[in-house]
Amino acid sequence: MKKLLKWLDNNILKIALVGYVFFIPLFPKIPFKMVDYTYIAIRFEDLFVAIVYVLFAIQLLRKKVSLNKKYLILFGLFWLSVFVSFYLGFFVQKTIVIKNVGFLNALRRVEYMSIFFVFAAVVKSWKDVVFYLRFILIVFAIVCFYGLGQKYLGWPAVQTMNPEYAKGYILVLDSWARISSTFAGHYDLAAYLILFIPVILALTIQMNPWFFALFLVALSNLVLTASRVSYGAYIASAFPFLLINKKFKLIFLAIVATIGMTLLSGNLTNRLTRTFQVKQVFVDKTSGQITVPRKIQADDLPPGDFVLGTGGTGVDANSVTSKDATDAQNNIRDQIREQARKEGKVLTKSEEDALLESALNNMKVIQTVVPDISVATRLQVEWPRAIRAFLKYPIFGKGPSSITEATDNDYLRWLGEFGAVGTSLFLLILGKLFFDILGQIRKKESHSVLLLGVLAGFGGLLVNATYIDIFEASKVAFVFWMLMGIMIGYISSLPTKKSLANKKV
Repeated sequence: MKKLLKWLDNNILKIALVGYVFFIPLFPKIPFKMVDYTYIAIRFEDLFVAIVYVLFAIQLLRKKVSLNKKYLILFGLFWLSVFVSFYLGFFVQKTIVIKNVGFLNALRRVEYMSIFFVFAAVVKSWKDVVFYLRFILIVFAIVCFYGLGQKYLGWPAVQTMNPEYAKGYILVLDSWARISSTFAGHYDLAAYLILFIPVILALTIQMNPWFFALFLVALSNLVLTASRVSYGAYIASAFPFLLINKKFKLIFLAIVATIGMTLLSGNLTNRLTRTFQVKQVFVDKTSGQITVPRKIQADDLPPGDFVLGTGGTGVDANSVTSKDATDAQNNIRDQIREQARKEGKVLTKSEEDALLESALNNMKVIQTVVPDISVATRLQVEWPRAIRAFLKYPIFGKGPSSITEATDNDYLRWLGEFGAVGTSLFLLILGKLFFDILGQIRKKESHSVLLLGVLAGFGGLLVNATYIDIFEASKVAFVFWMLMGIMIGYISSLPTKKSLANKKV
């Protein structure tokens, strides 16, 4: 019993971290308790992570582990800046409406990032890297196969894509829906895949070519998420990685697989081809109000209202007879009915027709390129809102949670919420991580290929962050900081030139 307790004491943190590797990606985002008067939930993952942190704190106090001091100052300064932004936003600027929401949004930055120090403390050799990597790969395979089961076998999903779903409803996805596997949404799953696909390719090169089969399964999941930015991030990270390693046969196989799966996916190809659409836009000659023809369908991506270049004479609206014209007329008719409903009127068909004809007589038609509604929402609403927040509060920003739940661009979100100070500190942390790993790769040690794969996945996430709030997505953030902790723990364990010189002396 004494030996067992001693072994448990020496390994309890390691056991907890193995549990973390499995629990965070695989356990669905089911709420443990909703926070009163907010849309925020305390989830089971938060409780599990809290247990890990308590165990780490105990072992830290007992001096069985130590903090990575090279990163502690940077992390601490960033966290301090986040809480300064919260303090100013709620108490001084009055830009944070609900105190609890702002505080919890600030606190979750600490929660997500602190796991970095736990893994960095327990990883002391390449053997430890391999130990955790085995479990990470098992989890990755489970996530990928569950994603396929979700698509083809009707396995359930728990998503947080809107406040209602975030309450923990068990969903069965429709045939046109994008898969999320065990993640909170298709974007989260896609980002997770982007992080690890180059790692899988590195293992294919360095360890066993059979890992390529897992790459194919991961790629099929990525295609089924139909996430365009993640698809682009995959191309921008995986293929340069293979090119640097001069694996031309692997590049050919990956290209064939990518093209084949893309063409077989009607959802992804449809979203790619409809990102920008040539439309006949109807413009009111008097008010300048724009009607973009659209027909809302569950499996379609309609155009948005962001239109450039509506000047010029155009064509008289009554003379246009096209599908766009039919859709536009239906849209205008819907607007007429909505206005009548607001005024408490019930229009006859002839009255509707008369109002429609009158509206069309005052319209011109311009043919132009319009982005889809997803891009348009970012260009018209989310990104300008973050930019305005930064311009008004450039030093510490408007405060966490102050620019709503999503900006769909992490860089603009940091600027809007945390200002120049918080954004600079966070970028410094990311930059130090990136160049520390790159520095180890340049030494051309035996594990450089895998380290380069991690770096490529890191780069893919940075690309992804231009369109999605990646570092605020809990499962992705937890996994990212875990992986970085493992890598930095290993790099920190290696002897430096100074220590080697001392040994020689």
